[in-house]
Amino acid sequence: MTIDSTRSAATIEEVAAVAGVSRSTVSRVVNGSTAVSPAALEAVHQAIAELNYVPNRAARSLASRATMALALVVPEDTTRFFGDPFFAAIVSGINARLSRSDYVLNLIIASDDPQDKATAYLRSGAVDGAIVVSHHTSDTFIDRIAAAVPVVFGGRPVRERDSDYYVDVDNVAGGRRATEYLIGTGKRRIATITGPLTMPAGVDRLAGYREALAAAGLEEVAVEDGNFTADGGAAAMQRILDRQVAFDALFVASDLMARGALASLGRVGIRVPDDIAIIGFDDSPVAQTVSPQLTTMRQPSFQQGERMADILLSILSGGKPPHVTILETDLIVRVSA
Repeated sequence: MTIDSTRSAATIEEVAAVAGVSRSTVSRVVNGSTAVSPAALEAVHQAIAELNYVPNRAARSLASRATMALALVVPEDTTRFFGDPFFAAIVSGINARLSRSDYVLNLIIASDDPQDKATAYLRSGAVDGAIVVSHHTSDTFIDRIAAAVPVVFGGRPVRERDSDYYVDVDNVAGGRRATEYLIGTGKRRIATITGPLTMPAGVDRLAGYREALAAAGLEEVAVEDGNFTADGGAAAMQRILDRQVAFDALFVASDLMARGALASLGRVGIRVPDDIAIIGFDDSPVAQTVSPQLTTMRQPSFQQGERMADILLSILSGGKPPHVTILETDLIVRVSA
């Protein structure tokens, strides 16, 4: 086919004709769907380049009532969002997936929504769907959002329903493996600093710790909530020290909290790993910037963000993705344990 450079803009039908595929296949490629064969994908991309085809978002939105916008809802305050590397990895993964689609991402940080502003915005038709990460038992407004638009949760929902879609890491297995590693190095009095027990991740990592202790016939030494923050980890560590309990190891349910715990231990002259061993969770950049560098459980946060976006796009295109996706964690051994 010869292309006239002076003609009007190419249509999706012309792209389909040049590529030798159906109009719906072109639509799937344009919208970033993975339900396309490699051969068809290459043919469509070649036709788009040849025709200089530009998708008409405005026309498509009017025809389908789609906004071509998604929301990332984070029920935390701005300090937590911008201070925790976990969120940066999640957003990077989401963005990587959306870059292969026509969708844009709106960020909504709402530690609480007493006036239902976030809820009203999402229910107004401003977005086609939402991804929700880091939610607590008190975040009841999330239920109202889920009733209005398709939602994919980052982590097991606080109130899980059969209809929910979520992508989580195996936090129980991660907490268990971290504690088993400490036990395997000969540690017998292992304390822990947990995340908030209003969050499934905090509950599940504690459950894994307790499973490993029980299997080894060991008792809990001390359990303190560090709120998944560096300051919270420092305060939790200080509370354990104030109780004057003997311990030879510490499982900390996030690297940020481990950083705070290391600071508290350093102030009283306790050396890591000479006096006690510490293992964290996340394998965020924090793990390699503290001294000593942290042995930790790596969770695939980038992949989690990518998978959440992929599932939401599949739902919006009429697909049937799995309701539950669980990603594995890996033990990363460094200096602290």
